[in-house]
Amino acid sequence: MRAVVDDRYGPPEVLRIAEVARPAPAAGEVLVHVHASTANQTDAHMRAGATLIRLLTGIRRPRQRITGLDFAGVVEAVGEAVTEFKEGDQVFGIRAGANAEYLAVREHRAIALMPAGLTFEGAAAVPDGALAALAHLRRAHVGDRTRLLVYGASGACGSAAVQLGKVFGARVTGVCSTANVELVRSLGADEVIDYTTSDWTRNGETYDVVLDAVGKHSFLKSRRSIRPGGMFVPTDRLINLFWWGWTARIGSRRVAFSLPRVEQVDLRYIAELIEAGRYRPVIDRTYPLERVVEAHRYVESWRKRGSVVLKIG
Repeated sequence: MRAVVDDRYGPPEVLRIAEVARPAPAAGEVLVHVHASTANQTDAHMRAGATLIRLLTGIRRPRQRITGLDFAGVVEAVGEAVTEFKEGDQVFGIRAGANAEYLAVREHRAIALMPAGLTFEGAAAVPDGALAALAHLRRAHVGDRTRLLVYGASGACGSAAVQLGKVFGARVTGVCSTANVELVRSLGADEVIDYTTSDWTRNGETYDVVLDAVGKHSFLKSRRSIRPGGMFVPTDRLINLFWWGWTARIGSRRVAFSLPRVEQVDLRYIAELIEAGRYRPVIDRTYPLERVVEAHRYVESWRKRGSVVLKIG
């Protein structure tokens, strides 16, 4: 089968299409014929091999040669004792090695039936951003009448956080560039701030939760816009580890980390929201698998809206 592989850390050019062995489903696994996957910031960080990431993925070279996390496709075969899925089911989820024509997934991991009416491309665009946003909002206890600001509201995590914030009953302010104002407004944001023309940290407004969905802001710049007892929720930057420890002991504003939960129950919850018309995936561009290097270059430009999808088969 065809798959995207990287044998070393580096720029997008380390990626290549290769023929690799097709997996067979073991007991408790399903074999998915993948129709669509994605290239996202998590994939780009793993490919580049930042220091902390190497502790998880391999010090000298990636342990997992096949790239990708998000997938959507059709169950081709099932292993022994599988009860949740059957051949022909359309499914989506998260599993390392998703940039490939076939993928073996344990039936109780992050895999679920695709929402009715959604394309494979639309389904592949959901898991990474939605599950990350869900974890961050839960960690910050976002709920009814929470004043939530989402910085980077047009990206995969940000566009998901805007929509899920509204589902949770929050008053949502989205921060994005001029080109994405209408998109963020269409996702349900109560207010949209164009950061190219207005500095939200100096407008006098305060929020219960500030979510930096792109990992480009900072607690220091945000702290005057966070209410006493409020939280700054980062998604990147090592300096936030320091502020997490500092604010745990000093002051009334907290830096709160969360690790995205990759669980089937949460994926099913998102699927229910999609079918109810309360959540929709945002797709910026779709590339064929052969143009994965170009897709990663675009992801690293930090200009993408929502997700970048790879069409596989």
